[in-house]
Amino acid sequence: MTERKVSITGSTKFSDLRLDEPMTYAAGPIGVKEAMRHTFKEMGVLRAMRSLLQMNQKNGFDCPSCAWPDPESPSKVAEYCENGAKALADEATTAHTDTPFFQKHSVEELSQLTDYELNKLGRLTEPMVLRENSVHYEPISWQGAYDMIATKLKKLGSPNEAIFYTSGRSSNEAAFLYGTFARAFGTNNMPDCSNMCHESSGVALSETLGIGKGSIKLEDLYKAEVVIVAGQNPGT
Repeated sequence: MTERKVSITGSTKFSDLRLDEPMTYAAGPIGVKEAMRHTFKEMGVLRAMRSLLQMNQKNGFDCPSCAWPDPESPSKVAEYCENGAKALADEATTAHTDTPFFQKHSVEELSQLTDYELNKLGRLTEPMVLRENSVHYEPISWQGAYDMIATKLKKLGSPNEAIFYTSGRSSNEAAFLYGTFARAFGTNNMPDCSNMCHESSGVALSETLGIGKGSIKLEDLYKAEVVIVAGQNPGT
C-alpha cells in the first residue's frame, strides 16, 4: 500500500504582511473600491453587479459572510460590508480546477499549499475521487460517485455509524433533500460547519431562549433601548 506523504498542517508561510499606522476613519470609499475590484475580478462586471443588487434583499439571497437580519421591507441598495461582497465573489468565482491540474499535481503537493492558495485554484468542474494506492485525484462520473457512496453505506452495521456532514452555505432546498435522505437512511447525524463556529453560542441560546439562532428582525434593533455587544469587534 502506497503511503501518502501529506502535510496535515499545510503551509504556514506568510506573505505581503506589513504593519502600518492605524486608520482614523472608516473604510468608506476605499472599502467600496476594494469590494468592486475583488468582485469584478472573480465574477466579471455584469454578473457581479446583478448579484450584488440581490444580496440581502427580501426576494434575493442572504449574504454568505454573516447573519445579517432579514428586514421586513426591501433593503437599501448595498446593505452589506466589504467582506460580504468579497465572500460573494469567493462563492461565485469563475475560476475552476479541472482534470489536467490534478493529473499534474499530487495530493502531497497540494497539502503543502496554504488555505488561501488552495481556495484560489477555483471550483471543481466534476466529481473527483482519490483511490487507494494513488496520490492523484481522478474524475469519476456522478453515477459512479453515488454507487461508491451507496456501497459504503450498505456495509455499515448501523445507520448511526454514518455522518452526513453538510455545508452552512447550501440552499434551503438542497439542505431539505439532504436531510430527508439522511433520515430515510435512519440517522439524524447531520452536523454542518456551524458546529465549528457556533456550537457554543447555539447551545447557550437554546438553553436560555429555547432557540439556537437569532430570533429578531432588523427593525427590532431600531426600537431597542440597549444593545449589548460581547465577544465581537464592532469596528469591523
